[in-house]
Amino acid sequence: MRFDRLVAVLLLLQRREQVTAAEVSRELDVSERTARRDLEALAMAGVPVYSVRGRGGGWRLVGGARTDLSGLTASEARALFLAVGPASGATPAMKAALRKLVHALPKPFQVEAEAAASSLVVDPQRWGASRIEPRPPRFLDELQGAVIRGVQVSLGYVDGKGVETRRTVHPLGIVAKGPVWYLVSNTETGRRVFRIDRVSSADPTENPVQRPGDFDLAESWNEIAEEVDRKRTPLEVSAVCTPEGIDVLRMALGDRLDVGGPTTDGRVAVVIRGPNEYILAGELSGLVEWVEVTAPPGVRDRMASIGNALVERYGRPRTGGGLHSS
Repeated sequence: MRFDRLVAVLLLLQRREQVTAAEVSRELDVSERTARRDLEALAMAGVPVYSVRGRGGGWRLVGGARTDLSGLTASEARALFLAVGPASGATPAMKAALRKLVHALPKPFQVEAEAAASSLVVDPQRWGASRIEPRPPRFLDELQGAVIRGVQVSLGYVDGKGVETRRTVHPLGIVAKGPVWYLVSNTETGRRVFRIDRVSSADPTENPVQRPGDFDLAESWNEIAEEVDRKRTPLEVSAVCTPEGIDVLRMALGDRLDVGGPTTDGRVAVVIRGPNEYILAGELSGLVEWVEVTAPPGVRDRMASIGNALVERYGRPRTGGGLHSS
């Protein structure tokens, strides 16, 4: 944390001609004694900072010395070091920007900044999953450039059935969902989302994008993701669960579980979403110790059928010891 504070003090000195220990204390939410020690530590580390004694005094940078980090807070700088470290999936351009950022820091801080950049490894692969690292899709740079320039794109696209079409789109933003990249665009038929790995060609035009004045990419993506989730899990099952089973359901079902209030018998009302009756019945059959499905009847019937099949297969003693040769 002290590294963060020292960088924050340096940035504060750059924004103001002079600061006092009391001002640093208020800004960083530390005691005046800690603020004074940090200011002295900057001077001892070789940063050109000096104190002005007497009334109206404080701390200043010699000759207005500056780095190129004036708009960056210490926590933002550290977040960049962590997110764009050598073990991350950052692009070469992002890593080059990180190197410039580190070199813009005063030398006393560069070692710790570089240490922060190599202190974290993000492994997005689940245990047992393929170790093949996904490559950025072919036309990612062209589409990102079109978003930044605000120009329309003549887009070739192959849908999930292998049918290729061409249309002119108004790129609004790009989203990475796990290993898959998506282009959010306006089209003649409304807002559309395209998987960038299915783009067969991308030719930017000189025509400006028609961008809604109130468009917000994060908000728009949340709406898109919710709609996709609803389409993927259109069936809702009502059930009751024992209090001790709620955590089990959360682990098994994730965000497909909505937890309600207590029922009269002490259990908890829940709603579970899934793609169809067959899959939901199979999932919930393994959770009958905690869960009782109340609706729809089709899921209850399928769970009863699964239970009968389990009893038929495993409820009777096994006879015979397998295959025998004569």
